[in-house]
Amino acid sequence: MAWFLVLGILGLVLLVLSLALDGVLEGVLDGVGGGLDGFLSLPVIAGFVSALGFTGALTWEVTGTGAGVATGAGVVAGGVVAWLTWRFSRVLMRDDDAAAPRGEDLTGSSGSVVTAIPADGYGEVLLFLAGQRVKYAARATAPVPRGAEVWVESVLSPTSVAVRRVER
Repeated sequence: MAWFLVLGILGLVLLVLSLALDGVLEGVLDGVGGGLDGFLSLPVIAGFVSALGFTGALTWEVTGTGAGVATGAGVVAGGVVAWLTWRFSRVLMRDDDAAAPRGEDLTGSSGSVVTAIPADGYGEVLLFLAGQRVKYAARATAPVPRGAEVWVESVLSPTSVAVRRVER
């Protein structure tokens, strides 16, 4: 039973190392199992070894059937944990549906003036980009007082926009 506990603890240590070193050890298994696409990653292996060890120790202690049955139960539990870890990591890696927000996305959005905009210079407006409040330098064709609602007509640069006052 002590060997099973050692395997369980070794799996946890391997998991902590793989998380702490953030992929540094990931290259060790690059050439192994070509085509498995991450199934032999360190978190998957750590989950398998840890589940094998702890489930084996628990099975042996509770049932008292011996090392063979405990190993079989540990392999089954380790396989399940490895598969779940692999599937979860694939779901996290596939997060490419949402495009990163760009400044051009501001065109047509509304905001409010936080620093008055003179006719011949820049003021500041508060806009929402991807749900975040962002302050931009703003130009307008006519003066716009502080607190007025504005619409973005165009993006002049990454930090400035052209706006027009909303008449209600």
